Amino acid sequence: MKKAVLKSYAKLAIRMGVNIQKGQDLIITANVNDNYFVKYLVEEAYKAKARKVTVDWVSDEVDYLTYKHAKLEALTEFPLWKEEKLKYQVETLPARLYIDSSDPDALAGVDQEKVTAVRKIVGPITMKYRDQMENKYQWCIIGIPGEAWAKKVFPDLPVKKAIDKLWDAILEVTRVNGDPIENWNKHNAFLQEKTDKLNALNFKKFIYKSEQTGTDFTIEKPECLVFESGNEKTISGVEYNPNMPTEECFTSPDPKTANGVVYSTKPLSVMGSVVSDFGFRFKDGKIVEVLSEKEEEKKLLEKLISIDEGASRLGEIALVPFSSPINKTGILFYSTLYDENACCHLAIGRAFEDCIKDFTKLSEEEIKSVGLNNSVIHVDFMIGSSDLNIVGETFDGKTVQIFKDGEFAI
Repeated sequence: MKKAVLKSYAKLAIRMGVNIQKGQDLIITANVNDNYFVKYLVEEAYKAKARKVTVDWVSDEVDYLTYKHAKLEALTEFPLWKEEKLKYQVETLPARLYIDSSDPDALAGVDQEKVTAVRKIVGPITMKYRDQMENKYQWCIIGIPGEAWAKKVFPDLPVKKAIDKLWDAILEVTRVNGDPIENWNKHNAFLQEKTDKLNALNFKKFIYKSEQTGTDFTIEKPECLVFESGNEKTISGVEYNPNMPTEECFTSPDPKTANGVVYSTKPLSVMGSVVSDFGFRFKDGKIVEVLSEKEEEKKLLEKLISIDEGASRLGEIALVPFSSPINKTGILFYSTLYDENACCHLAIGRAFEDCIKDFTKLSEEEIKSVGLNNSVIHVDFMIGSSDLNIVGETFDGKTVQIFKDGEFAI
């Protein structure tokens, strides 16, 4: 990939993704193999007057070996220095940039009981500090090709050609070609127009049906919840784009109202393993049955939804037309960052407090009183299809066709 293109992508991530502010710190999380690109991010961040840039390096191979050989007692240790590090971040509010290049099957073959146990124990500790930073700092996730990921997406190509082809797809759907900043300004304006229409209709209930997949599902949202999309804003007013790419208009539901059956339409990477052809049966908001004919994948999903009480309830409903640019590529990315923006999806786990109307003006007690779902996880799964129909019922008693045959009808 040409240096000029990589620099342009890095500039987009720094200036429009996290939108680093003068004098602000930046923490980049990246795979050790991503150094060739990370250096451009660091350079661009300092050009934007970042105070200090720190890189937290990770490794799929090391994570695999650690989970395979370390005892649970060692894996769940949370020493004082780690807590002090999180406390410092709460005080200083650095921007966070995450580079996704991981192998979707990175943890396949390790003891999933151990993986689940670690998340159950360590998750609540880190979430205590994450809650204190919620909506106060900018963060962004972007992707770059890793070797194993590229081969997963394009198994019939040699490694170099697979990486090149994945790079081309990422740059296309992330709107890097041409003037990336201007492309994203236009895209955010387009998404905002859709979001405004959804909010003006003031939906209370959503009814999903698909004959292709068997989805037959309903869910509601409180009136104080609104749809959001594209760029977001911190409490202090700094705009940023948390997901690059993004095609969704999303909100959070009432976690006690989901009923019926939904089926996934794309594979999903869960705790380092890929699962596919699955569904969930909901009753009064809670998953009461994992639907899968693959016993190992069913067990993995059952472990996921047992991590905590909120892991078996929904935290997000997202609307994405089936004709989205990502779906049009015809590529299955095996990455939630991309696949969730190919079609409509739901997410189990943590809800979005910033979807509460005027949430910046509310106290912590007022926000909690809304009763949104809370969990240490947030896992999106795709349910969109070419025949998906979504009907909405508004708070003033009207019925509106939101989606018809996988596309916006409003």
